[in-house]
Amino acid sequence: MIPTYPALTRPSDGAIPVFLVTVDQWPETDAVPARLQAAAKAQGFKASAGQLVQTASEAGVPDGVLFGLGDGQDGLAVASLSARLLANDYQIMATGGLSFDLIAAGWVDGAYRFDRYLASEDPPRLVIPDGEDAASIISEAVAIRRLRDMVNTPAEDMGPAAIEAEVQVLAETYGAQLVATVGEALLAENYPMIHAVGRAGPQPPRLIELSWGDPTAPELAIVGKGVAFDTGGLNLKTGNYMRLMKKDMGGAAHAIALAELVMAASLPVHLRLYVPAVENAISGTAFRPGDILSSRKGLHVEIDNTDAEGRLVLGDALTRASETDPDLIIDFATLTGAARVALGPDLAPFYTEDDDLAASIEAGARDSGDPAWRMPLWAPYMSALKSPIADLVNSASDGMGGSITAALFLQNFVAARRWVHFDIWSWRKAKYGRPEGAAACGLRASWRMLQTRYRSAG
Repeated sequence: MIPTYPALTRPSDGAIPVFLVTVDQWPETDAVPARLQAAAKAQGFKASAGQLVQTASEAGVPDGVLFGLGDGQDGLAVASLSARLLANDYQIMATGGLSFDLIAAGWVDGAYRFDRYLASEDPPRLVIPDGEDAASIISEAVAIRRLRDMVNTPAEDMGPAAIEAEVQVLAETYGAQLVATVGEALLAENYPMIHAVGRAGPQPPRLIELSWGDPTAPELAIVGKGVAFDTGGLNLKTGNYMRLMKKDMGGAAHAIALAELVMAASLPVHLRLYVPAVENAISGTAFRPGDILSSRKGLHVEIDNTDAEGRLVLGDALTRASETDPDLIIDFATLTGAARVALGPDLAPFYTEDDDLAASIEAGARDSGDPAWRMPLWAPYMSALKSPIADLVNSASDGMGGSITAALFLQNFVAARRWVHFDIWSWRKAKYGRPEGAAACGLRASWRMLQTRYRSAG
């Protein structure tokens, strides 16, 4: 059964024709009707990115849309079209050289509204033509909507228990097994760093584990940082840096969305999802700078800064993920501001020592229009994580190369054949005519990589 999505629809009578064109294609194109071309000329249309021309009948019924793609290099350019259209059905008549997958990804991105606390409104609907893989297109839209809704929801309504509830919905939908280790049970089951980071929170910390698929198939482990809110702990963030910390569970949202895509597509893998879900809060039980934490790996970690907490919960989760000898571990985390300084808001940095895996992610990024950039696991920087009284310190004191040293910290807890770490922002400034808010970063690039890797192997 093909799923449904409010901004996507099947072919229907009366859909408004849409013509996408690049600068190179305009005005030498026969695809655009003469009346729409005349309106474009009158309005100085040059097919620059985001330029929009609409025509209507004498009765005021929309009957044509012309949209500029600029140089055609922005994979989500169509988002600035759907963000501005009224609620009607629209059919692509000229693609501007974009694949329909890219057009649909941009369309649902721009048509997205976070309306949990607002009156809902109907979005413009894109017709999926016959011959396209409607189930795949809609499943991707559904998973990304879940991701964005989770990240946009404030911590009051998206705490550790609510994150677990999201995974529970997927477990029930796809017949997966869910186990959650909660509160003091984390100590009994040897997840001391997850417990330490979350023990001061208003909800007990937990490790959420989902398993699905054929146990004889290649095992895929997906791990996501689920810090529901990050005050910085006793190293308290200032207000401007704390304001967006509802999004510090963005890694978990990405991991959950990728797991949903895997299950919806029946990818031939044995999936294992791990989400350490905590709140880094302040109380008399909060962990402190100078504390030394034990870990599931057996390493001892000296706490330099309680605001470097995500790598601690990931350390225990990555150790757990490594114990079943998976074919591949992928982790997502809103780990460092240094990643944004290095690559800005749009590029998703990733770290891996596997050249073939890196090349496959880069190919997936190009194919999906979801930019990702390989960063170096520069081993000499491990010296910045040395402690005189423990195996590691959790944060380099000078802050230089912060995204790299964070990735190197995580590497100490990984024992797998292949591992890739994404240091994502999970957010976007106002763009494409939409307000700032949650965004998928590296998700579609990773999904394309997984499809190539396991479909061809299967």
